[in-house]
Amino acid sequence: MLMINVGTPDQPTVESVRHYLRDFLLDPNVIDAPYIIRHLLVRGIILRFRPLKIAPRYKEIWMDEGSPLRVFTNRMTQAIKSEFNPDEIVIEYGMRYGNPSIRSALDLLKQQGVDELLIAPLFPQFAQATTETANSEVYFQLKQMGWNPMTKEINDFYEEPEFINPITETIKEKMNDNSHILFSFHGLPLSHVRRAKKLGKPNYVEHCNKTVLSVVEKLGLNDSQWSISYQSRLGPVRWLKPSTDSTVKSLAKRGIEHLVIVSPAFVADGLETLEELDMEAREIYTENGGGEMTVVKCLNDNPAWIQGLKSLIYNGFENPRT
Repeated sequence: MLMINVGTPDQPTVESVRHYLRDFLLDPNVIDAPYIIRHLLVRGIILRFRPLKIAPRYKEIWMDEGSPLRVFTNRMTQAIKSEFNPDEIVIEYGMRYGNPSIRSALDLLKQQGVDELLIAPLFPQFAQATTETANSEVYFQLKQMGWNPMTKEINDFYEEPEFINPITETIKEKMNDNSHILFSFHGLPLSHVRRAKKLGKPNYVEHCNKTVLSVVEKLGLNDSQWSISYQSRLGPVRWLKPSTDSTVKSLAKRGIEHLVIVSPAFVADGLETLEELDMEAREIYTENGGGEMTVVKCLNDNPAWIQGLKSLIYNGFENPRT
């Protein structure tokens, strides 16, 4: 089985971030502009300035073992490996961008004699810029390798109890009677949402909404106790609204006593949760008069999530999408 996460720079340096962003942003599934426009935008503008801004942010959250996203994804992988007999199910992980690459993970799986491959993108909600590009890269690399195992894909798990139950419990642990829950999802350009609808593909916004409603129902929240927003905007295009920054500011001005932020689009902590939410959003909240604020950690190697993931893996082998 191949677990896939989005990726991370190798080092918190300008050059490493630039290399990572180059691979990430030149993917037509991420910026779906025509080839020439995409390269002019990325190489001519974004890569000249954004690495200078992003590298220090990575440095603030960097761990002794390396990039948080890689560290937590590896811990998750090691935890789920321990749940299976390695003679029956072999598990590796790869990053869509950066290291360890999808190709390197596939090489390891092939060397271990795998003949049935379950592709498991670690993205609860389907999006062109995550699930679709991850799956596409796997099939591209398999073709390059000349390797033809039987392939299956794990289903999106945005409202599956194996995902909803552990994330609900992590939120419940941080709540009190005065808490307001903000569900902050990774943002998408509106063009991605329209394109998916036109092509009859799963709707990211609907998936996000279903995740939230599933959690809200289990927590027993009323409509005044929660909000939804989208973070991580990039470039001048129109993005999903409301933004997390504006929502946090608004909630602070409303006099919310305890803001709890959770990001159910991610199962492993990285820049988006550790820096964007726990640092930037916290600063916005404080500057605008907000009270206490808590950022819920991603599921990472949470034991309940590992058991849920184990179930999703079994379901993926038994009831595959393809």
